[in-house]
Amino acid sequence: MRLIATKSTTPMRIDILAAVPELLDSLVHHSILGRAQRKGLAQIVVHNLRDYATGKYKAIDDAPYGGGAGMVLMIEPIDRCLEQLKSERSYSQVIYLSPDGLQLNQNLCNRLALEGNLILLCGHYKGVDERVREHLCTMEVSVGDYVLSGGELAAAILTDSVVRLLPGVLGDESSALTDSFQDGLVAPPDYTRPPVYNGWEVPEILRSGHEARIGQWRHEEALRRTRERRPDLLDRSEGDS
Repeated sequence: MRLIATKSTTPMRIDILAAVPELLDSLVHHSILGRAQRKGLAQIVVHNLRDYATGKYKAIDDAPYGGGAGMVLMIEPIDRCLEQLKSERSYSQVIYLSPDGLQLNQNLCNRLALEGNLILLCGHYKGVDERVREHLCTMEVSVGDYVLSGGELAAAILTDSVVRLLPGVLGDESSALTDSFQDGLVAPPDYTRPPVYNGWEVPEILRSGHEARIGQWRHEEALRRTRERRPDLLDRSEGDS
């Protein structure tokens, strides 16, 4: 899938449920995500799960049944938060950020950018009560084969990779279409001024002004780089054809 999301009169809303919401404060209010919200193209709201907990200490985690190290996020505060959000608007997906979820890639980002509102649930400690995954979430997504201390950083990655695809967010919408992986290839090399620095020159073709030849050069360079650095992408493409 190459096309980014089509224009919509209603901004995409992404709600993030977190045990440590402070980790997301600067990430969602600056750079591309901040710009998207100031333009009214997206709305990103971070929720502190402790606001939906009960009891004197507002606990959101407890020891796992059966014993073992670590703590598990409880189902009740998560369910309360989801119920409130769903009573206010509709959502296309409730996504749990999990190491064993569907691998996040550009195709999935494109797909999610075309969907409606999203809810992202950040795991923490040993994860969440399995009943959350079984009954409350519609999708699980992983940002890689490694473990983070919490899902907040993973949620920020997913949010950034989706919101930047929304029309109007980037200054030049064609920029998103030429990113790595949009065509199953890594991006070709880029250069800017000065044309010569320390004896290192910008390729003459890029200074020629010949758009067709430049486009062909960039495609050939993308293929070359992909063969050298990510041959698995070409193998995957051939397997899908």
